[in-house]
Amino acid sequence: MLGPMVNPAKPKNQMVGVFNLELARIYAYLYQKSDVKYTILNALDGYDEISLTGDFKTFSAEGEKINSIENLGFEKLDPTEIGGGSTVKESADIFMGVLNGDGTIAQNNVVVCNAALAIKTIHPEKTFGDCFYEADDALLSKRALNSFKTLISIN
Repeated sequence: MLGPMVNPAKPKNQMVGVFNLELARIYAYLYQKSDVKYTILNALDGYDEISLTGDFKTFSAEGEKINSIENLGFEKLDPTEIGGGSTVKESADIFMGVLNGDGTIAQNNVVVCNAALAIKTIHPEKTFGDCFYEADDALLSKRALNSFKTLISIN
């Protein structure tokens, strides 16, 4: 659970997903005292990311906010639509499928919503919608895939 806070790279922008509100509040309190631009995220149905299976709460320098998926323009997903696989290989195949443009609409929307929130963390002046379209373009144009390949080649 301490990973994001003890990251030796000391990133100046962080979006951190947590599995419960108690931990979200602790992280938010600690990040308030830092110079990091942050968003702490908890899906109210227990996910540590925007799952689109329910609403989610965010904590940032702008305050606490409950985000309704309907207000963001999405319909509630059934959790089976975004299953992550039963094995590491299945999960990796789903991940690469999304990056390669073979993800389902549900998978793509979840990935893009999370990326949009990360972009909004860096650029709080942008709307979520603008951030969504920026993230969607990165996924569809394969810039996200190319960034991932670059990251892998560095390691």
